[in-house]
Order: sequence, then structure tokens, then C-alpha cells
Amino acid sequence: MDEEYDVVVLGTGLTECILSGLLSVEGKKVLHMDRNDYYGGECASLNLSQIFGKFRKDAKAPESLGKDRDYNIDLIPKFAMANGEFVKILVYTDVTRYLEFKQVSGSYVYRDGRIAKVPGSEIEAVSSPLMGIFEKRRAKRFFEFIQKYELDNPATQEGIDVKTVPMSEIYKKFGLEPGTQDFIGHAMALHLDDSYLTEPALQTYENIRLYMGSLARYGKSPYIYPMYGLGDLPQSFARLSAIYGGTYMLNKTVDEIVYGPDGKVVGVRSGDETVKCKAVIADPSYVPSKVKKIGQVIRSICILNHPIPNTGDVDSLQLIIPQNQLNRKHDIYIAAVSFEHRVSAKGYWIAMVSTIVETGVPENEIHPAVQLLGPVLEKFNSVVDIYEPVSDGKDDNVFISKSYDSTSHFETVTDDVKDIYARYWGKPIDFQGKIKRGDEEAE
Repeated sequence: MDEEYDVVVLGTGLTECILSGLLSVEGKKVLHMDRNDYYGGECASLNLSQIFGKFRKDAKAPESLGKDRDYNIDLIPKFAMANGEFVKILVYTDVTRYLEFKQVSGSYVYRDGRIAKVPGSEIEAVSSPLMGIFEKRRAKRFFEFIQKYELDNPATQEGIDVKTVPMSEIYKKFGLEPGTQDFIGHAMALHLDDSYLTEPALQTYENIRLYMGSLARYGKSPYIYPMYGLGDLPQSFARLSAIYGGTYMLNKTVDEIVYGPDGKVVGVRSGDETVKCKAVIADPSYVPSKVKKIGQVIRSICILNHPIPNTGDVDSLQLIIPQNQLNRKHDIYIAAVSFEHRVSAKGYWIAMVSTIVETGVPENEIHPAVQLLGPVLEKFNSVVDIYEPVSDGKDDNVFISKSYDSTSHFETVTDDVKDIYARYWGKPIDFQGKIKRGDEEAE
């Protein structure tokens, strides 16, 4: 391997594949390596036999569940916000030509012991069962305020500068109850904890606007999801990279990251071969000495033969249980898809429950969420460590992604992609327009 690459990417998780594609488009010479013989890493989608083999070793799937080819079960399910940053990446790179997306039918929240649709506008707030009549009026006023608010027009701001005023003060101004604050902050703005309450309201304002805009785009819910599961996403970005000259090597061990006298990376060794490079982008498993464990995620993949109760029998949904509803520090997420997305046999649903582990008995933590699913045919639990890099990578040019968190949406993945891109380039990513594709030029 005498060639020198601008970047060697280690691991074919979604984060790494997106970056590989983006950097190839930017003209960088990219080599992408993975120790596995398949794309996706932790983000892979498995068929029925593979799921049983992974979690139960020699156990075989019951014939009643259908055929292997009927199933594409995500190990880490994520939905995309219709107007979100992830969709901007899809449009910018045009990888949508390889994928077909379908809307997720419902966005729900758990409050006071019951499931209800997340209101996404002042009109929905008025009819929501989440609130009493007086709270509905207050929520309607709040949503009207958000809808009309313009950052550069004081006449729309009612004396509130969201760039400086904390979100808690805005809730107080509109007299919103703690339960209402819960579903706005966690099920709409998708905050991971309550620290946002003491921070300037700008980010929450933008998140709520994103939710509303995404909901208005298709109706029913703000989320979309690819047909046949997430497994094709990493491969789609890999194809994009290859079109622009990227090289892929699967089933390739990574034995050492090689550094020069100045402490900066100069290559990656696999066996007795070393490829030269100027930078490395890697998932945490390839650089254990440069990451720290920040917690654990428990995920429970559940196979059902019925829709989730109390959701109007929808074929797919996201359900968020805000932390305060169960006296927790972290939200619990439920993502459910079905035959309509071609991830299961007809008449079956795949539901994934996930959260950050807080105790020594993780299964007990998700029990209240699993109960909401109704009878479960098969359940596959896993507890995995989550890592983040200990440095920004600028000193040694080794840029490391974060482990996938417990959320059932792509917003945190996209944040990581943008963060690594900016650290590598020294400039933010720009998704304006659509890239000029090499294969289109050839055509």
C-alpha cells in the first residue's frame, strides 16, 4: 500500500459512511476500512435468522414468524425529521436515488399514565387530551407565539429575546404546567434532559419550529423512515464515496494507527501492510485509548403481532416517555415499524425500546415502556457501553465519532457528523443546493 490518502475512515457505521461520502465529494482521497465483512457496523439491519443468531446463538426463529427475507430489523432504529439536518444531507448528496422513504404514521408522548398524540400546532393543542381546558388555552397561546415569532422583528417577540431569556422564563410567562413543559421540551424539541430550561431559549425555539415545519410537510407525524430499514443507508453513502473515487476494504483488520515524531497520524497498519494518510476518522471501537465511557444504553427489540395499543392502530410511530413521567433522569424512546415499511412479515410489528441505563437492573428500567406494547412474541435485550472522544482530534488528526445514543431519531447523529466535519475542515458544512455528481457529468 504505497498510496497516500487524505483520510482513512475506520468503521462503516452510518456516521463514518456519511463523512466518507461528504469528504469524497469535496475531492479528498478516501480509503474506508472495516473489520467486518458487511456495511453498517452497529447500524446494521438483520434478517430473522441473524437476529436470533446474534442474541440467542443456536436458537432458530419460529416458522410462524415468516421467512428470513421478510425481515430487516435495525439494531439501532432512527427516524428522520422531515425538515431536519439529516434530510438536508440526503438531498444534498442525492443518495435518495438509492432509497425510498415512507412517513412514520404517528408521534406520541406518554403523560400521566396514558399515550397521546404530540400536538404540533395551536389547533392540535386545543383538541389534545394531554391538557385540561385552561391549559389548552395557555398552550394555544404559546404555540401561536412560537409560530409568529421572528428573530429579527421585535414587533413579533412580545418583549422576549429568545437569544438571552431562558426557556423556563418563557414557560412561566405562558403559565404552562410541568407536564406540558415535558412534552414540549422532550417530545417536540427533543432535548435529552432538562438542562435546556436554564439555557437561552433559542435552540428550543428552533427545535419546536423544526418539529412544526416537519409535521406540516406531510401531516400525521414529522418523521420519515426508509423502506426495508436503515441497513441500506450506510451502503448508499458508500456508493456515493465510490463514485467520487473513494476506496472500500471490508473484512480488513486494523492493527495499529501509526503516528509520526510530531504526534500526528501518518498511517494505518493492517497486518504487514501500512497505508499512509494525513488524517483518520474512526468509530470508538477502533481507538479505545482515545475515548471514554460515558454510560450505557439498554435496547429491547420486540416482535409483536399487533399494533401498539392506544395509538389508533397505526403502522409506525415514535413514542417518547419524558424522564419526569417515571421519575428518571433520561427519557425512554419507543420506535415501532411494521410490514408497511417492509421490515417484517405481514401482520407483525417491530418495536424498539431504548434508554440510558441508570441502575444496576436495566431491564427493570424499561419494563414500564415494554408494558405499553401489549403482548410481546419475542424480545431481544442488549446493554452496550457508549463512548465519546477525549479530545477534538486537532492535535493528532484522529477524529473519533460518538457511540449511538438511546434516541430514536437522527438529530444527534447529524450533530456528530457536522461536529467531526467542522473539526476536520476547520469550517462548518454547507448543504446549500445539490452536489454535482461525477456519474451525471459522465452521462
